[in-house]
Order: sequence, then C-alpha cells, then structure tokens
Amino acid sequence: MKIWFKRIINYSLLIINCSGLNAQVKWVNVDSLYQPLPSSVHVYFTKEPIDTAPFRAFYLIADLKDKKISFTADTTLGRRLTPAHFYQKNDQPLVVVNCTFFSFQTNQNLNVVIKDGKLVGYNIHSIPGRGKDTLTYKHPFGSAIGISKKRWADIAWLYTDSAKKHPYEITEVREPVKDSVINHSFQDVALKPPFLFGMDVSDSRLYKWKTKTAVGGGPVLLQNGEIKITNNEEVKFVGKAINDKHPRTAMGYTKDGKLIILMVEGRNSVAHGATLGQEAQILKDLGCWEALNLDGGGSSCMLVNGKETIKPSDATGQRAVPAVFMILTRSKATK
Repeated sequence: MKIWFKRIINYSLLIINCSGLNAQVKWVNVDSLYQPLPSSVHVYFTKEPIDTAPFRAFYLIADLKDKKISFTADTTLGRRLTPAHFYQKNDQPLVVVNCTFFSFQTNQNLNVVIKDGKLVGYNIHSIPGRGKDTLTYKHPFGSAIGISKKRWADIAWLYTDSAKKHPYEITEVREPVKDSVINHSFQDVALKPPFLFGMDVSDSRLYKWKTKTAVGGGPVLLQNGEIKITNNEEVKFVGKAINDKHPRTAMGYTKDGKLIILMVEGRNSVAHGATLGQEAQILKDLGCWEALNLDGGGSSCMLVNGKETIKPSDATGQRAVPAVFMILTRSKATK
C-alpha cells in the first residue's frame, strides 16, 4: 500500500461510527517517567474519557529518520516469552511492544514477522469455516506494517510463502476467496497457471514487498488518513466483537515520517478499553496516514526502557507472546 502508487479500487470496507470521539483526546507528555529517551522519541498519556467509560492510554512517537535509533523485531520458535523476557534477551532495547496474533496451542505466530529483511514468521491464509461450512476455507490476505532500509513506513496486505524470499503485497484489499482447498501456494501444481487466491502470480496488482522490518496483525484501521477498517476482508473479528471494548495495541505512521505506537489499557475498573472504531479515530486524530491494529486483549503491553506503560489485563501480569516489535538506540543497534 505504498502511498506513492496505491490505488483505491472498489473497497468493501467496514466504517464504524465513532460517537463520543468528536473532540480530540488531550494528551500529556510523560517523557520524564521513561528516561533516558532520545530527542526524537516522546511518550504521551491520557485518562480523559472518550465516551462515558473510564479510559487510559499511552502513545509513543518516534522519528523514523533519526539514525540514532533503529527498528527491528524478534520472535521465538515453538515458545513464547513475556515482553520483559524479550527486553532482557535483546540487551534492554528502548521499546518493546507486542505485535502478532498467535496460537495458544502451538505458540505459533499467525502473522508475518520480518527481521533484518528475512521472513521469520508467516501469515496463516486458510481459515476453516463454521457450522454448515466446516468443510470450506476462507483465504484472506493478512496486513502488516513494515519499515524499509530507507526508513519509510508502509502498511500492506500480504501473501507469504515459506518457499519465497519476500512476501507479496496487493494494492487493494480483496474479499477472501472461499473454497474447499486447505492452502494455496506459489507451488500449487494442481492449479494452472500458478494460483494465488484467485490471482495469477503475474497479476499486475501483486508486488514483492521488500522491507527490513515488519510485523503483522489486523485489521487495517486507516488508509489515506481516513478510517477504513478492513475487518471483513481480513476475517479478524466476528459479529459484534468489533464494537467490544478491549485493551488495544496499534501502530501507524504519519506522512512526515513519524511512527506512532498506541496502547489502550482495559478490562479493569479504571480503564475499560476501546472499540476498533475508537482506536482508529484516536490514530486519525494523532495524524496517522495509515494505521494497523495488532494483537490486543491480554497481550497488549509496551515497555519503554523496561518500564510498563499500560497495565496488562491478565491477572498474572504480562502475557507471554511469540514476537515483539522493538526500537533500539544506536549503541544497542551496533552491538
């Protein structure tokens, strides 16, 4: 979805009414609580209600062009770690934040992870049907946020294949294909020509997505600075769950090259959380051009210099996750 060539063609999009967010939230700078911070990184907090319910949230803003900081990801194989464990494992980075959805049964990422330009996590593209459709599958394109070597941010819908070096992006969101095939791939010999969820791999709408760092989630929340939530196309939340309030993790970027990480606290007496629509509206008000929802609920956690921002909602504290997004200072990045 690169902003210099992205085409908006026949979107089938879910746009949620964000009543209670007509006025922008007032934020307070809390840099002093998380020092030392580079001059290009700032942390803000609010407890101002966005409707009638208690509300707490933080956001971190970082200048993508500042070469004194770098952006990366880390993941595990067949196990999960808390953000605090990732913090120690990676020599205490400046920022650690949860990102991908995952399987509790296998500890597997369900979304793409790219570290140092290499695919280390893959989108799960086949979702089994329910009820009378139990023998059918939906095949969505999952979304991700990436940062290139030249420090440009981008949000895209991707197809990933372990046989390919790079993921492929599509330039407009698509309704998921529904069929009885468990998985499609570039190597699918049963279909001629090579088939990719209804698209030939030579289709002009498919591009190699080359980026240095990326983490997946979904759905996309903002496109071209406007709220356009692609939940139906990405098959993330079912029914009225999109309007439920939960802790949230989200990431977006501004047109002038700032990365924004939003953390919404929830499921406690002082913070009820936010709906997807409310989350999207906050990110729009913060100036994001594109933005992406990441895994939330009990997984939501961001550490800045090892200190928690929101309070995790799980009774046991930080939830173990298989992957995190990180910001490093220059001294940590060169080790």
